[in-house]
Amino acid sequence: MKTKLWTALLALWIVWGSTYLAIRFAVETIPPFLHSALRFLVSGMILVLWRRAAGDAIPTKSNWKATAVVGVFLLLGGNGLVGLAEKNVPSGIAALMITTSPFWLVLFESFRSGGTKPSLQTILGLILGFGGVFLLVGPGEIAGTNQTFDRFSIILLIFSPIFWAAGSIYARGADMPKSVLMSTGMQMLAGSAALFFVSAVVGEWTHLNFADISARSWFGLLYLITFGSLIGFVSYGWLVQNAPVPLLSTYAYVNPVVAVFLGWLLAGEELNARVAVASAVIVGAVALINFSKKVKVVSKNEAAIPEEIE
Repeated sequence: MKTKLWTALLALWIVWGSTYLAIRFAVETIPPFLHSALRFLVSGMILVLWRRAAGDAIPTKSNWKATAVVGVFLLLGGNGLVGLAEKNVPSGIAALMITTSPFWLVLFESFRSGGTKPSLQTILGLILGFGGVFLLVGPGEIAGTNQTFDRFSIILLIFSPIFWAAGSIYARGADMPKSVLMSTGMQMLAGSAALFFVSAVVGEWTHLNFADISARSWFGLLYLITFGSLIGFVSYGWLVQNAPVPLLSTYAYVNPVVAVFLGWLLAGEELNARVAVASAVIVGAVALINFSKKVKVVSKNEAAIPEEIE
C-alpha cells in the first residue's frame, strides 16, 4: 500500500508538473481554445464511458447541470485562458501564476455562507503569496532585471485561477455525482463544448490548417490527453481516497517547481534569480496556507476538484 501510495503521488507530481510545458508545445501550432476543446472532449468521453462500464450510476439531469457550470468555470475560464496565455508567456511562469489558485479559494471560501474564515497564518500566507507574484511579474526594476512579460497574458493568468477557484467553491455545494472520476469526465465534456463554442466565435477554425500543425504540437496534445487528463486525474482520484490530506496537497507546491525546471531544461526558458526567488516565495506561501488548514476528511464533492489547473 505504501509503495502504491508514493508511486501515485510521484506520478501526480511529475505528470501535472509537466502539463504546462505540454500546453506550450501544443499551442505553438494548434489554436489555444481548440487544443483544450479536443483534449477534454477525448478525455471526458473516455472517463464517462469507463465509469459507466465500471458500474457508476447514470448521472441525473441535476448532476449534468452542476458539472456543466463547474466545467465551464474550470476548463474554459481556467484551463482555456492558460492555453491562450502560453502563446506569449513561458510555461514555468504560467505554472507559478496558477499556483495562486489556493489564495483565491481561501478568499472565496471566506465569503461563502457558512464558509471557513482564514486564520492569521492563512492571511500571512496570502500576503506573502501575492507579494511573490508581484516580484515575479511586476516592473523589472524591482528585481534589477530587464525581464518583462506580455501584459495581456499576465492578466489572463491572474483571472484563470479566479475562475478555477470560483468553480471549485460552487462545486462544494452543488449536486455533483458521487464518483470523482465520473464527475471529472462530465466536467470535461461540458467544458469541451464551451471551448468549441468560444473557439468558433473567435475564429480559430477559420485560420486552421491541419498541415501546419507540427509534430511537437500533436505530441503535446496527445500527452495532455493521456498523461495530463487521464493518468493525472486517475492518480488524483485514487489519492483522494487513500492519501492523508497534507500529503495529497503537496502537489500544489511541487508541480510549479517541476514546471519551471522542465521549461528551463526542455524549452530553454529563462531561469534567473528573480524567477528562483519568486518561486520560493509563492511556493512557500502555498505551503503556509495548506498547513494552516485543519487536517480533516474531505467530502467527495470537495475532493472532486483539484486546487490547481492542470
